[in-house]
Amino acid sequence: MKTATVRILVVDDFTPFRQWVRTKLETQQNFEIAGEAADALEGIQKAQELTPDLIVLDVSLPDINGIEAAKQLCRVVPSAKILFLSRHADEDIAQCALSNGAQGYVVKSDAERELFSAIEEVLRGDKFVGSGVKQMVKTPMPNRLLQFATLT
Repeated sequence: MKTATVRILVVDDFTPFRQWVRTKLETQQNFEIAGEAADALEGIQKAQELTPDLIVLDVSLPDINGIEAAKQLCRVVPSAKILFLSRHADEDIAQCALSNGAQGYVVKSDAERELFSAIEEVLRGDKFVGSGVKQMVKTPMPNRLLQFATLT
């Protein structure tokens, strides 16, 4: 039985990291990079055009922050799941991200180790909080056992 292809949009203003994410994701047969964006407004536009299944989103973007972008993305593409990859290992930012449409939060420094687990959990409909912020996030997660990832 063939696994469905997951269409992914990567939104990050730091080109080397965005390219690293793309390269990493392209190693998986069932992942397709639908597009990339270097800022939130471009990301929102591309999400509307491409209707990805998953949006990998940075918190710190040059135009509007990723959390505000996530709110808009939820309106534009309500079926898409949002996974934050952020350098911020901060409890308040992670809680805010998870309260504003994101299903996952990974600190960039832990991306190598936690990215695929995070994507798997998020696509399954569960919340994923990376190990970089796991101990700090107090908001109860209603879904299955949480896993945590760190990306900075």
